[in-house]
This record gives sequence, C-alpha cells and structure tokens, in this order.
Amino acid sequence: MQRWLYTHRRKTFRIVLKGVTKQQPVLSLLARAMSSESYTTLNVTRPREYVVHVEMNRPDKRNAMNGAFFSEIGACFQKLSDDSDCRVVVLSGAGKIFTAGLDLMDLGNVIAIRESEKTDIGRKAVQLRKFLTNWQENFSQIEKCGKPVIAAIHSACVGGGVDLTSACDVRYCSEDAWFQIKEIDLGLAADLGTLQRFPKVIGNDSYARELAFTARKFYADEAKQMGFVSRILPDKDSLLDAALDMAALIASKSPIAVQGTKASMVYSRDHSVQEGLEHIGIWNQSMLQSSDMTDAAMAQMQKKEAKFSKL
Repeated sequence: MQRWLYTHRRKTFRIVLKGVTKQQPVLSLLARAMSSESYTTLNVTRPREYVVHVEMNRPDKRNAMNGAFFSEIGACFQKLSDDSDCRVVVLSGAGKIFTAGLDLMDLGNVIAIRESEKTDIGRKAVQLRKFLTNWQENFSQIEKCGKPVIAAIHSACVGGGVDLTSACDVRYCSEDAWFQIKEIDLGLAADLGTLQRFPKVIGNDSYARELAFTARKFYADEAKQMGFVSRILPDKDSLLDAALDMAALIASKSPIAVQGTKASMVYSRDHSVQEGLEHIGIWNQSMLQSSDMTDAAMAQMQKKEAKFSKL
C-alpha cells in the first residue's frame, strides 16, 4: 500500500513537473495543483504570485445570486483567509455584467416558508431569519477575510452587488459601470450589508439615504466622486489588469503588516479612536516582534525588494 502511494505521488509529481521552467518554482506549482477548488458559481484562479482571482461565474444568468452562490462565496473567502499562498484577492464577474443581484427565480424555499398555512407567523419569522443571517454571514466572510479584497466592477452592479462590494476593501470600476441599491423597488429594505456598510464607505449619510430611498442608478463618475470606487478604467480588460497589478503590489508587502492594517481599519471603523488605538497597540505588541520589520528595513538599506515568508 505504501509503495503504491509513493508511486502514485511520483507520477503526480511528474505530471506537475511537465513544462516547468526555471522561472516556475516546482513547489509553487505543486501547491497550486493541490489547492484547486471546484465551485458551481465561482471560478477561482491564481494569476499572480500570492494573488487569487475569484470570478462570479454564472454569465448566462447575469451572475445572479442563487443559494449555491451564497454558500460558495462564504466558504471560498473563509478558506482563502487561512490560505498561506493567498495574500490578496481580486473579485470580479464573468460575462457582460458584474451581477444582476439576487436570483429571484431561486427563492422557492423562502416563498414556501412565507406561504405555508400550517406554520404560524412567529415560526415563519424564525425560519426566514435563519435564511437572512446565513446570507449575511456569507457576505461578511469577505470583510472577515484577513486578506485585502479588490472588487473589479464592470457594467451593472445591482442590489446584492452593492451589498457584496461594500464588504470589499478596494473598489475599481470600468467606465460603463453603473450601480443601483435596487431592493426598495422590490418592496423590501436592503438586508445584506448595504445599509450598514455603504454609508460608512462613502462618508455621506444623506447621499447614502437618497440612493437607498429612491433606488436610482448612479454611474462610474458619480461613484468615484462620492468615494465608493477609487479608480475608473476604460474597459473590463484594463480594469482587471489594473486590479491584478494593484493586488500584486500589495502582495509584495509584508503579510504581517498588510493583514494587521486591514484588521485595524475594520475594527476602527466601528469603534472610537481610543478603542482603535488600543486595538492596534495590542496587535502590534506581538507583530513588532516579527522578522518582517527587520527584513523590510534591510531591503530598503540595500535597495532591494524585500521577500517575506508565508504566514
């Protein structure tokens, strides 16, 4: 049995080695081959060193968010948070648009609960609450992920798309991008994070309320003017290139420093200045003992690019 396993591994090793060049570390290729994931609504690739590209992959459904998507997006980011070969994530959408938002054709379970004549209102409410908290938690995994997440948004970003991207750290968009907090037109309040995160992202409560109350569309220039996106690129291809370039730059930095910065900024957003200072003080009393600070200082003195070990 042990001999068979050894032989099997040796064959696998040969398969992975095929086509390897001096510029492609064997261990890196092995790690990528062994960590490949299979999702029905996502396409996960590793286009740059330490950079993971998560692409919503239901182009024929305009990347509408169904039950499988909610489960997979949460599981994916939870896994990436613990993946030492991932330091930055780029999130995009396959096909003509970023996302049409919630898949209204996939609400059978919710409708069944609401329309059940055998269940009283209180029990219906508890069951519906479970659906909502599950969806909320899956989107919150993006914010909880220790790695920075860059959203690359092209064309339409509707409803749940605003919830989704509000949980990201950085947002770029293409010139044809447009956004809409659509839920109020469907007879409900947005409940997956837009009303909680979007006002803090743009820093203008009046503006956020206007967009949420009216469900009006806003376009790339307005999104940048209000601070929801930080860059506008000419088209989808240049958008992805810019997002991946930025991800690669961030990935070249100390993962200790980058992840500590994200943790502190997320915490400080919801706490007082003093609480935020105490949080980063406690964090850095440990992290300042890392070799990354010494490695970064030595690299600058020698005018070389610093190389940091995996976390």
